Amino acid sequence: MKYAQVFVCDVANGPGCRTSLFVSGCTHHCKECFNEIAWDFNYGKEFSQEVQDYLIKESSHPYINGFTFLGGEPMEIKNQKVLRPFIERIKKELPDKTIWLYSGYTYEELTDPNNKRCHSDDTDAILSMIDVLVDGEFQSDKKTLL
Repeated sequence: MKYAQVFVCDVANGPGCRTSLFVSGCTHHCKECFNEIAWDFNYGKEFSQEVQDYLIKESSHPYINGFTFLGGEPMEIKNQKVLRPFIERIKKELPDKTIWLYSGYTYEELTDPNNKRCHSDDTDAILSMIDVLVDGEFQSDKKTLL
C-alpha cells in the first residue's frame, strides 16, 4: 500500500491532536474531492515497516489523542489488507489512542458480505477496532466551512 501523506500532531481530522494517515487509492472519484491526487493507488510513498514504526513511536506521546485514517480510501480492499495489521498493532501497543476512519463507503456497504467492492476478510475486524467511522461519499452540495 502507498500513502499520500502523514500528519503527526494534526488537529483538523478528529478531536485533539492526532496522527493522520492519508492512504493512496480510491475508486469513488467524488465530485470536488479535496484530495484527487490520492485516487491513484500508485501515488506517494510505500507504507513500509519503517514508516509504521515511526508512526507508532511519534504517536506514543501523551498529547497525541489517536489516529485518523483517510485518503484516498482506507476501505478499498487492497488498503484493508495492509491497514488491518497496523490497526491491530496500534490497539496492542497504544491501547488508549482512539481510531477514526473516514470512508466513502457507507456502514451498510462495508458490512454487506455480498459487496465485493469493499467487504473482505479484513473489513469486520477493522470495523471492530475503530472508535469512529465517518462514512459515505463526499457530497459537495453539503459542504460547510463552519
